[in-house]
Amino acid sequence: MIRAITFETDRFLIHGFRAEELGRFDSLAAEVFSILSDDHTLRYLPSKRLWNVNEAKVFLQGMLLNFHAGRNFLHFITDKASGKVVGMIDLISPALAMEHYRIPRYPFFLEFYLGSFATGCYLMTEVLPAMVSEFLDQGIDCIGAVVDRQNIPAKKVLKKARFSRSCSFDTLQDLYELNVA
Repeated sequence: MIRAITFETDRFLIHGFRAEELGRFDSLAAEVFSILSDDHTLRYLPSKRLWNVNEAKVFLQGMLLNFHAGRNFLHFITDKASGKVVGMIDLISPALAMEHYRIPRYPFFLEFYLGSFATGCYLMTEVLPAMVSEFLDQGIDCIGAVVDRQNIPAKKVLKKARFSRSCSFDTLQDLYELNVA
């Protein structure tokens, strides 16, 4: 089972779904909704759109259950000054990926979301390599990410985290992978 990762940068706290999040569940749902309803954030991920705060609550409930069931591992990027979530990094298990994709082999998959209000400050460039190292330290030997070919910033972030393009995933997206085995 993957353990939640926690670490800090000067401005941000990166952490799994902690017990204290339950005490602020409504505001957390509003922050997640803000990210997953943001047109800029979803430009290349339209299928991830949430339409209201209630959908964000259901999303979070599912993420919490999936975390404890070992299906996927959502981590928040929280601004330390404001205490608000500005981004999320999700590690999806091969078992969960099998339910959605038909590919020859199933790595862990990485997805990341950053609210447009936090873009342009190289946050993911700073945070993602550290997250990937933490996952690798837990024994994961292959991590994949599916990226829209037009999403140049995401491709740059992945390359700085040591991912390389593996193959075409579908007509719009490529599969990037980091293998240590």
